[in-house]
Amino acid sequence: MSENPVSSGAQAAPLPGAGSHGEATAQPAAGHGQPKKGQRTLAGRVISDKMQKTVTVEIERLIRHSRYSKYVRRTTKLLAHDENGESHTGDLVIITPCRPFSKRKSWRLLEVVKKAEDIKGKQA
Repeated sequence: MSENPVSSGAQAAPLPGAGSHGEATAQPAAGHGQPKKGQRTLAGRVISDKMQKTVTVEIERLIRHSRYSKYVRRTTKLLAHDENGESHTGDLVIITPCRPFSKRKSWRLLEVVKKAEDIKGKQA
């Protein structure tokens, strides 16, 4: 008959960060406003905020044409999760990848860099 070390009275080592009674304490998760170290982030402009908790962000990049060596502007539209509804059309935002929320939405809003009113006020 093999003895189970747990049932024989041997006590397991407490988890790191555990309380004095051996139960695990809740560690604060990585902040929703902060990316993980080395996490990829993209900056873009919100072009639609008509959905609930979702914004459409347009990412603009320059690529060099292989034959003509001219820089061509390309855009990508991404759906990002905006939990608090803090961004609106025209805002400059930073987004980061996350788990998929739906078929097309696998990015989340990290921060609003500039509000649309600030951008419009400087141009006029």
